[in-house]
Amino acid sequence: MTVKRSDGRKAHDLRPMKAKVGIVPNADGSAMFSFGNTVAIAAVYGPRQLHPQHMQDPTTGILRCTYDLLSFSVSDRKKPGPSRRSQEISKVTEWALLPVVDLKSFPNTVIDVQIYILQADAGTRTAGINAAALALAHAGIPMKDLVCSVALGKLDKDIVVDLNKEEEDFEGGEGPTDFAIAKVANGDEFTLLQLDGKIQPEKVKEVIKIAHEVCKSIYDVQKKALKEAVEEQ
Repeated sequence: MTVKRSDGRKAHDLRPMKAKVGIVPNADGSAMFSFGNTVAIAAVYGPRQLHPQHMQDPTTGILRCTYDLLSFSVSDRKKPGPSRRSQEISKVTEWALLPVVDLKSFPNTVIDVQIYILQADAGTRTAGINAAALALAHAGIPMKDLVCSVALGKLDKDIVVDLNKEEEDFEGGEGPTDFAIAKVANGDEFTLLQLDGKIQPEKVKEVIKIAHEVCKSIYDVQKKALKEAVEEQ
């Protein structure tokens, strides 16, 4: 039986995606990425000298990501400032991006990536990672590849791609499942596998295979945004 989704998508369909770079004029690099009604922007500042000095590393630079949902991004107004969840997502975003960024070229420095969610309809951390990868590329930071990210989940027993908020809160079967992944765009290396909820071990291979395929579409959108920016110069 084909799974029925509230917005009419098939199980492995992504929501409509948009991406654009160069949207924050005073940043060294910036980008917007959206999955449907979820909109993330990322701004990159640096590399710049890291303070305090005792945190500097003469062999490499550091990547510092800050993720936050803006107060008006959700229907229930969010308390301003960082939460435990936003601090956790900041850290996993760093981990997802680190494998592709060449920090050894910038000893004693920091590259700051600030990610803000303008609208939230699930998939905020994955939209943020996609925006951040684009912003780093736009800033001219040496990278071996882009990173693509998407969340998968379950509706009853079916694996579905790019959940919206209604699907993320789905209480049927074993309850909601949100499996956020990130991968190197042109390789087999996964840089993030973060599971909230339950999934049978034998289904993990299926999730990885599906994610591998849908990330190709995300990469196409990222590539197009960077190409358009070059053409506009």
